[in-house]
Amino acid sequence: MTDDQRTLTEDQRQQAELLWAYHQMHHQVRPVDAAIGLGSHDLGVPAYCARLYRAGLFPILVFTGGPNPTVPERFPRGEAVHFREHAIELGVPDEAILVEPKARNTGQNITFSREALSGAGVTVKRVMLISMPYMERRSFATARKLWPEADVICASEPLEFDDYLKSIGDEKLVTDQLVGDLQRVIEYPGLGFAIEQHVPGDARAAFESLIRDGFTGRLIH
Repeated sequence: MTDDQRTLTEDQRQQAELLWAYHQMHHQVRPVDAAIGLGSHDLGVPAYCARLYRAGLFPILVFTGGPNPTVPERFPRGEAVHFREHAIELGVPDEAILVEPKARNTGQNITFSREALSGAGVTVKRVMLISMPYMERRSFATARKLWPEADVICASEPLEFDDYLKSIGDEKLVTDQLVGDLQRVIEYPGLGFAIEQHVPGDARAAFESLIRDGFTGRLIH
């Protein structure tokens, strides 16, 4: 795939969908003490945060993230700031939102959000991480490493793979992210950043196939 040809072949789509399914944790959404909206390039995250807040699943919400590393021009004032504004437009009261604008990676998202909640006097035994669909597993593994005493629930906008591709409008970008997130799931435990996660053989084979096809834009080396 060339940079100017950003649609997937049928085989690539099938491989990408295997990774998509693996990255989701399929947790049951239930009430928690607080939620963390993890910064990204996707406004579906704050939209889903607002939906779950309005459903009464948590009383307070942290948006976390500085400039987006993939598309910095998308949120020039930082992910958390733009996510907060979008959530307020969708009915979340300002007083229910904490903004953490410094984090540059998922580990910092978790650590700095935890500090923000503690600083606000919020006791958290159960926390919900709300992310892009393909970021669930990596955020779960990171939180379990850095916040082991918390009961972690992962949630994301409930979209089918094809619908998510259409919502983002860039099939190569999404597939690069799927591949990059799986590389992090595999390698971060050895670096002390996350707990180990089992990767099934079909997901690993799909990962290797997509790398061979050039979906390397989010690999860390």
